[in-house]
Amino acid sequence: MPEPFPMRLAPARLPALALVLALAVPAAGAQQLSSDQRFAQEVYKELIEINTSTMTSGTTVAAQAMAKRFRDAGFPEADIFLGGARDDKHNLVVRYHGKGGANGPKPLLLLAHLDVVEALKSDWSPDLDPFRFLERDGYFYGRGTSDDKAMAAIFVANLIKFRREGYVPDRDIILALTADEEGSPCGCNGVRWLIQNHRELVDAAYVVNEGGGGSLRDDKPFLNSIQATQKNSVNFTATAHNRGGHSSVPRPDNAIYQLSEAVARFAKHQFPVHFNAVTRAFFTETAKIESPEMGRAMNALLKDENDAAAAAIVSRDPRYNSMLRSTCVATGLTGGHAANALPQTAEVRINCRILPDAVPSEIRDGIVAALGDTAIEVSRAGPRNFVAPSALMPEIMQPVQMVTKELFGPIPVIPTMSTGATDSQPFRQIGIPAYGVSGLMGDPDDIRAHGRDERMKVKSFFDGQEFLLRLTRLLAMGKPVT
Repeated sequence: MPEPFPMRLAPARLPALALVLALAVPAAGAQQLSSDQRFAQEVYKELIEINTSTMTSGTTVAAQAMAKRFRDAGFPEADIFLGGARDDKHNLVVRYHGKGGANGPKPLLLLAHLDVVEALKSDWSPDLDPFRFLERDGYFYGRGTSDDKAMAAIFVANLIKFRREGYVPDRDIILALTADEEGSPCGCNGVRWLIQNHRELVDAAYVVNEGGGGSLRDDKPFLNSIQATQKNSVNFTATAHNRGGHSSVPRPDNAIYQLSEAVARFAKHQFPVHFNAVTRAFFTETAKIESPEMGRAMNALLKDENDAAAAAIVSRDPRYNSMLRSTCVATGLTGGHAANALPQTAEVRINCRILPDAVPSEIRDGIVAALGDTAIEVSRAGPRNFVAPSALMPEIMQPVQMVTKELFGPIPVIPTMSTGATDSQPFRQIGIPAYGVSGLMGDPDDIRAHGRDERMKVKSFFDGQEFLLRLTRLLAMGKPVT
């Protein structure tokens, strides 16, 4: 999963700040919860307390639990599908029928993944358990509270609300709760399995998924983002070879020393700045709300990608830097085969997150040049995997902007490129536009997804519930919203 709140912005001037505060949704904790909110929280709790860790547990129990909720709500068995690559890696797909049926507009697909990254109780604070749902001090705690069970719970609760109210959309609405978005050795990714084996279940006009989100400043909504593309992950290994020998007779030629010196050179390397349509829009809009110095640098860089002075200023922020260019970083180091032997090999693992239109072989060439030692062997590059960004169509952008303004005030909606990975990519590969947008607001200095004491603000969860309810209604209309 990508970082859900990808921007840390320096203080900026917002003339309409008073209006933002006036229109912001009241804190959920300051009022009694509605029945819809209580139900969503109940579903959220159930999902958090089912261990769906990608490496050691499966998603089937969670998928079955959500299927039961739909059956209990009166959804026909014919509209509920359970299945997956393995018995413990099941996905759930539910169809909510609209007016048009098979002859109507193509469906809207709501997507969230059920699996979570591993979490050990010993790694969390002593009074927290990653698989026990806890509300405290204005936050919900538990593994998956932000990645991605908040969206899963909201989608489930909202669809059941639609049925209870007798709401009939213009187009079908599909919900897919999937396995192994976080990745596992079994290759059981639920979205890819569904596309390959049951494409008819998930064929849609467009997809609403994770990958976007809102940012808070001083605990107030500051911006909302919509993810339209993402980087690709590519791994390389760089290996130094040596004839070795007995450690009692050391020599200057040592594989570990040779590799270490090369890695030190590599650490200083930066790939060139390169914008695509999404990142150009991101920096154009972000420059308007950034600090004067950062805003000027962004605008200068937009005019000239080779402006080194401007690039140096923008690159000070690690997240901005990761959106400006392809990045590669050393993530593992091994060497030597015995305590009393000179090393015959030393190897570094390099993980690259490359821009969507980057060519892996050219990234490899950059690594070879940065290492500065032709005797070091760098693994081959795989094929190029270019996936076009999802077009920022008015029929998507206008509803997102409309609901954002209704709930959070006149804050900007900014297109973004995830530097991590999401399950939007398989849909983009087959020509179905996918967008990361949630209305879930978070502090960009307190991102805990995949980490210790993962949490979600209580107010943000319920605001996200209302945001996605309204957005789903608008996107389920058979004509563009103006």
